[in-house]
Amino acid sequence: MTVIQTSGKRKEAIARVTLKDGHGDVTINGTPLEEFSTKTYRLKIKEPLLLAEDKLDDINISVKVHGGGMNGQAAAIRLGIGKALVEHAPVLEDVFGEYDRQLLVADVRRKEKRKPNRQGSARSKRQKSYR
Repeated sequence: MTVIQTSGKRKEAIARVTLKDGHGDVTINGTPLEEFSTKTYRLKIKEPLLLAEDKLDDINISVKVHGGGMNGQAAAIRLGIGKALVEHAPVLEDVFGEYDRQLLVADVRRKEKRKPNRQGSARSKRQKSYR
């Protein structure tokens, strides 16, 4: 098997996923998945792994993630793993598509950039005083 590399993005978080031959290990930034963050985020990351359980015995998944917050990182990892597994086993595309489209397609929403000549956020207006 060749090495498969994919990436996933969510908000400011970017995850780079690598699939190699192995024993079914999943590591995120060098730590095992079981020790990563909180239980909620681990469950979110495990969704594509649970849907493809029979295809994971002979591969190792390594993830490098940076940027954003914990929720964005978990969603980026989930997307990257989903895309890599579909590339490894194309049969999973229908399974992931039926379960949740976000396992295959990135969420393109981003923060609105600030506008010129305005203080604060992009949609803030100058305060008016009528007195």
